[in-house]
Amino acid sequence: MEERQLVSGGSRFEEIFGYSRAVRVGPWIAVAGCTAAGPEGPVGGPDMAAQARECLRRIEDALGEVGASLTDVVRTRVFTTDVTAWERIGAVHNEFFGTIRPASTIVEVAGLARDDLLVEIEADAVRL
Repeated sequence: MEERQLVSGGSRFEEIFGYSRAVRVGPWIAVAGCTAAGPEGPVGGPDMAAQARECLRRIEDALGEVGASLTDVVRTRVFTTDVTAWERIGAVHNEFFGTIRPASTIVEVAGLARDDLLVEIEADAVRL
């Protein structure tokens, strides 16, 4: 049986909700939805692109914890409270994945964990 490697993002919600920032089993890595949440409000404030950039930075950090990188990402899912901002979010996604080009989905949701969060992004990766 493959070893299960867990990564903590340090959020108090991990203990409450019972989840990990990322999980690696063999070559498969799942990174939970990342937001720009911070103690003083979201990183980037109400700027949709800045929040998306912070989400992807957190995904990159989580991947690094299990010996992977953005080049191993095969799928991303973007959840936003305003899909009309898809071009701003997409431009940031392109900064990180422009040459990698994972399969990706963007979906508008009614809300995220806090009213001031505008974007949440999750990723799946394979590191052979």
